[in-house]
Amino acid sequence: MDSSAGAAGSHAERLAALYPAGPSSVSREDGLMLYRDMTLGRRFEDKCAEMYYRGKMFGFVHLYNGQEAVSTGVIKAMKAQHDWFCSTYRDHVHALSAGVPAREVMSELFGKETGCSKGRGGSMHLFSKEHHLLGGYAFIGEGIPVALGAAFTSRYKRDALGDASSDAVTAAFFGDGTCNNGQFFECLNMAALWKLPILFVVENNKWAIGMAHDRATSDPEIWRKAAAFGMAGEEVDGMDVLAVRAAAQRAIERARAGEGPTLLECLTYRFRGHSLADPDELRSEAEKTFWAERDPIKALAAHLQEHGLASAEELKAVEKEIDAEVADAISFALAAPEPDPAELTRYIWAED
Repeated sequence: MDSSAGAAGSHAERLAALYPAGPSSVSREDGLMLYRDMTLGRRFEDKCAEMYYRGKMFGFVHLYNGQEAVSTGVIKAMKAQHDWFCSTYRDHVHALSAGVPAREVMSELFGKETGCSKGRGGSMHLFSKEHHLLGGYAFIGEGIPVALGAAFTSRYKRDALGDASSDAVTAAFFGDGTCNNGQFFECLNMAALWKLPILFVVENNKWAIGMAHDRATSDPEIWRKAAAFGMAGEEVDGMDVLAVRAAAQRAIERARAGEGPTLLECLTYRFRGHSLADPDELRSEAEKTFWAERDPIKALAAHLQEHGLASAEELKAVEKEIDAEVADAISFALAAPEPDPAELTRYIWAED
């Protein structure tokens, strides 16, 4: 192993030990779709950082830069507005991949009435019934039981109510730090017991705020914990969108066939600190450099060009289109109205 891999730690060793993936195949149409989605996530988050540091955006803001292959690879393998998703406090890009318009997500970050949560949720509490996004959650592990409920609903409608069309699958996203919490193990047990159609997607980015993953858990290979519950488990290169997509497709196929849940551990890395208020002093420069060289967007761009699926000019055109979309979202959000103070208590109860 080279010195940069050594500085990157066990994550790099695990990636090197993964069985070589077969030749990744993707159509031109799907390849460009995946590239567009990842680019939207990256440019959106970069603009959020700019707005935050300019004093235009407030509160806690946790960005997703570097992890785009996980959101895109899993969510774009699922059926839009049919399957269900639960996120974490790092939820902007999950929302975008699920189809929530950039205008609505950006408006929510500015606390505006036009936000997907009507300005009540902010960065960590994005929600969209229309796009089957069941929420972002500020406390780790909160979304996993909610996702389990959605998966149970899908199975119950089919088995108890006789709805043969009820085959929705749920994806629950969470980080490595969550995997020492009780909800994680309890929900794995219930999902396996009832063979629920759910993907437990671990976005293992090596760090839980400032705690290195290897120091926090007795067995850092999270996917292996699936075996204790008799469910399928798989680890995948979380910086390779095609590898994540293929693993997700296998898990989704099992879930729709009634074969139960999958624990999918994606080895990834966040390029920014835990939040925009985080000085990010704990991670070494050598580690950051190792992972920056594995940027999932650059990797997909190279794949598309090497296989003749897209030219550099076409990819630049996609980027230009995304930049215009993000700029429009900013303009829209800044001009949008604040929530009406007269509606302060609206949405607390279920009268709507």
